[in-house]
Amino acid sequence: MKQILRNTALSCGLIIGLGALPLQAGPLVQMQTSAGNLEIELFEEQAPKTVANFLQYVDEGYYDGTIFHRVIPGFMIQGGGFTQDMQKKDTRAPIENESGNGLSNLAGTLSMARTSAPHSATAQFFINSVDNPRLDARGSQHGYAVFGRVSKGMDVVSTISSTPTTVRPPHRDVPQTPIVILGIQPVTAPMQAPQQQDTGAQ
Repeated sequence: MKQILRNTALSCGLIIGLGALPLQAGPLVQMQTSAGNLEIELFEEQAPKTVANFLQYVDEGYYDGTIFHRVIPGFMIQGGGFTQDMQKKDTRAPIENESGNGLSNLAGTLSMARTSAPHSATAQFFINSVDNPRLDARGSQHGYAVFGRVSKGMDVVSTISSTPTTVRPPHRDVPQTPIVILGIQPVTAPMQAPQQQDTGAQ
């Protein structure tokens, strides 16, 4: 019973956390992975440079065949930079850190991965599997820039989060079975059928 209540509380917390984010519509992409598909809304208004950078990599097919190479349960899943044989892909120049955009690293959000240097993000990203507010910007201290959220497919994130991991020196927390990003494509909104006008004919 306690476990059921705990799971219910976690689910409610996720809904409330995502509900606290802006609701205006942004570009949508579908990420197809070997563990299932995700639909992702991008926060173009709050993180314009980060979203433009991500979409350019998407348009180039850069992420096709890359993996989630770092999976830490109760924290996040990271991908978008390594091939299945753990070869790091070349990237474009780093981008400006947009972590001061007012968005928080809540469960289900996407953020840019980077080194300790604040403006070092290139192509890699991570998906928060839980709320991680400690990754947010604090005053003049840069955090990790949130630029999107999973709008469909959090069950896939949970599946990836629970996959067994191993060490592939010098990398830790690498899934034993590769979780492959098969592709990322923009989602085109379905066209609405034209409304018929009432002519008054009987």
